[in-house]
Amino acid sequence: MSVQVAFELSDANLEHFRRALQATRSRTRYLDEPEIIAAALRLVTDTAHLELPEFIRGRLGQLALMLDMLRDSEWRIEGTPRARVIDALAYFAEPADLIPDEIPVIGFLDDAIMIELVVQEIRHELEAYTEFCRYREQQQRELDPDTRRKRLEARRHGMFDRIEDRRARRERHGLRLFALTEGSDDLPY
Repeated sequence: MSVQVAFELSDANLEHFRRALQATRSRTRYLDEPEIIAAALRLVTDTAHLELPEFIRGRLGQLALMLDMLRDSEWRIEGTPRARVIDALAYFAEPADLIPDEIPVIGFLDDAIMIELVVQEIRHELEAYTEFCRYREQQQRELDPDTRRKRLEARRHGMFDRIEDRRARRERHGLRLFALTEGSDDLPY
């Protein structure tokens, strides 16, 4: 017999987690990109064998997707989009969690909430990457590797243009995205 537990985070609760993300980013500024990626990867691999609630397992899958996106040699996320993702992952490089991971069942709840906030922040990048992966899979049947490479490159450029267009459109309509770095009010995204 299963029991469903649901909860809703108010704007004040979400603000608490956002402040924690910003504080973590300021504490992890000295870390370089490989260290941040390695910390996020450790969370994914350390939890792979654990029996976790589906909400948490699903969010960890999203974290794995972010890591795949950063390491994908054909996607080659660079510049500002890459910096957004790395900034978003900084929380996972902080050794002290809001809820210690050792607490059974809920130990990874804060990580799942943070992943959800990060997914909201970089959702355009994640959507584009997922679409790119589907397109690439379709192109696997292409016999000519040069044609395949050219098509993937054109698709990739189009996806990055779309990401920036969507961000600009959101800003024009006053829908500021939550920025994960200190001084976020000055950021163009």
